[in-house]
Amino acid sequence: MKNRRRRRRSGSSALGLIGGVVLDRVLPDPRRGHPVALFGAAAAALERRVYAPKRARGAVFALLAVAPAAALGALAEHGAGPRREAAVTAAATWAVLGGSMLRREAALMADALEAGDLDAARRRLPHLCGRDPDGLDAKDLARATVESVAENTSDAVVAPLLWGALLGVPGLLGYRAINTLDAMVGHRSERYERFGWAGARLDDVANWAPARLTALLTAAAAPVVGGGVARAWRTRRAYGHRHPSPNSGQCEAAFAGALGLRLGGTNVYGQRVEHRPELGDGRPPEVGDIRRAIRLAGAVDTAAAVTAALLALALSRRFGRDRG
Repeated sequence: MKNRRRRRRSGSSALGLIGGVVLDRVLPDPRRGHPVALFGAAAAALERRVYAPKRARGAVFALLAVAPAAALGALAEHGAGPRREAAVTAAATWAVLGGSMLRREAALMADALEAGDLDAARRRLPHLCGRDPDGLDAKDLARATVESVAENTSDAVVAPLLWGALLGVPGLLGYRAINTLDAMVGHRSERYERFGWAGARLDDVANWAPARLTALLTAAAAPVVGGGVARAWRTRRAYGHRHPSPNSGQCEAAFAGALGLRLGGTNVYGQRVEHRPELGDGRPPEVGDIRRAIRLAGAVDTAAAVTAALLALALSRRFGRDRG
């Protein structure tokens, strides 16, 4: 009986992660009051109080925003029995995951482009990335969508699951706080060039391992879309380091290899133009490749959930992290 209780306790975190993944797939995000949106509003209010165009002030902002989120996770987990810990982990996992929303938005983009409605497709692009949609044709929009699916599969799914497996609920909430701050202030703009430096670097560190795990899982899942494991991994190794981001390039290059595509090119962000290196040796993306990218992302999400659950189970049994 004692050993049976110990096994149940050691599985509570893993069970919670899987439960959160299931909830993300079946429970729509609320239109108002989503926990991430509430955090973003609180962080924006904090930014207004502490902003100054200085790196030190940006570092203080990042600390004051991230630390309470992680502390809230630790408080929620403290003293929890196995059932409560599984429930709290599932709720936190659902709150921080964005895989289902990402795939739904990409599918809506595919719907618009397949119907030939460029205006609707351009209106949808801001739901996926920050590029200026004006003037983009169907192939440009397809490339932007595939690249967004590749990058955000790591940010929205693999990274939070990995940090949840390693650190429990504090890891889930802390990572999402870091990633949200990067989306808010990690821009190369006049306002955030210095203030957002700490948030951007913190996000780079938090996503280093998840991005490479995403590339590995993408290569393993390549046969789901008719790709080859070896080609996907070879493309990641050959092209992943060429991207300006130390992490996004790993994911995009792996997706390019798995899908047999060539990603990258010129991107316009408001008044800023970036010329990104090309990733991969295939053809440019077409509208039909969006649904292939969605299928690949879904397979990676599933593999990430299984990997995170097994890692959480192994760590809890070895170190006794889960306690009744």
